[in-house]
Amino acid sequence: MSIETNGRVTDPAAEVLADPTAYADDERLHAALSRLRADNPVAWVDKWPYRPFWAVTKHADIMAIERDNELFVSEPRPLLATAAADDLAKQQLEAGMGLRTLIHMDDPLHRKVRAIGSDWFRPKAMRDLKMRVDELATRYVDQMRDIGPECDFVTDIAVQFPLYVIMSLLGLPEDDYGRMHALTQEMFGGDDDEYKRGTTPEEQMAVLLDFFAYFSALTASRRERPTDDLASAIANGRMDGELLSDVDAVSYYVIVASAGHDTTKDAISGGMRALIDNPGELQRLRDDPGLMPTAVEEMIRWSTPVKEFMRTASADTTIRGVDVAAGESVYLAYVSGNRDEEVFADPFRFDVGRDPNKHVAFGYGVHFCLGAALARMEMNSLFTELIPRLESVELAGAAELSATTFVGGLKHLPIRYSLR
Repeated sequence: MSIETNGRVTDPAAEVLADPTAYADDERLHAALSRLRADNPVAWVDKWPYRPFWAVTKHADIMAIERDNELFVSEPRPLLATAAADDLAKQQLEAGMGLRTLIHMDDPLHRKVRAIGSDWFRPKAMRDLKMRVDELATRYVDQMRDIGPECDFVTDIAVQFPLYVIMSLLGLPEDDYGRMHALTQEMFGGDDDEYKRGTTPEEQMAVLLDFFAYFSALTASRRERPTDDLASAIANGRMDGELLSDVDAVSYYVIVASAGHDTTKDAISGGMRALIDNPGELQRLRDDPGLMPTAVEEMIRWSTPVKEFMRTASADTTIRGVDVAAGESVYLAYVSGNRDEEVFADPFRFDVGRDPNKHVAFGYGVHFCLGAALARMEMNSLFTELIPRLESVELAGAAELSATTFVGGLKHLPIRYSLR
């Protein structure tokens, strides 16, 4: 039943997108999104404590909006947060203590700032890094063997491997890896009872201030004594001949350090869960290791670690015949786009050989994920090492998903296994 609010008709099914607990309940979430794709693919959502937005659930519409980055801009609302959190973030930024990451920026500023770190994620850089990533994959599969026959695959393996890769790329001391992971959990887990630091926007904003303090000191250190790592490239990067501001430098570190491992953790753990739930697909991968590249893409589609981004219309427009006014926000439901029946044959089937696989898990257009190639390489290396050595695997308890409206996935995956 639809409900009229403020002259707009709202659809209760779309309200799952403004409910962090929905992302911890796959069945509930996908039932609602399937109905929206079929019956109301551009749906108005007005649910406190969030400001209203249009929920866009069809793959084609998500792609079209991502392509038109002049009509649909990131500023001032790049992701779904409560109205109070949006207001506080704006105040902190005006005070010179907030975050303005690549996801907050529009061109031409976005293009200039992105270029500072882009060389570290190009194909040549990935080729140079591959041997080290392969070594780390072996190290963590060995660790999985040594702590067996049971482990929490998320906390013991899926977190640790990409965390080590991205922190070493940045050049941070190993003693600080745990701190960076804890801050990332608190930042992305602000809606999850296990992860969140507090309940008020001010308590949760303190997480960002901790990031700011750490990375401000790092910036000063790398400018005084440059080193050959990504942290120095960011600290000493210039835009229009000037060093990045403290806000922009710290923001760059935060997006690389946090999203650079947490989203990959979600894809790795989601991929493992999918293989356990689909033993036939696990056997396909054992029988044909050449399927690994398509298997990795399917794991990413299946888990979709980044659940959404938002854009704001810079002028009056229409989406699928629905009028969207200038200044109104649209919510790009990547999870829904990645199950769109018009794009993916049998979208609720996990298929390690799926090809083509035009998922939107990395976004699209100018905001396509900077670290996509690294995430793919890490997953390929880990599962290429793991699958041939994995003699058996099953769940050893209940898998748990995190409550979120932005980034998330499995937070616990207890498994029982035997490894060569």
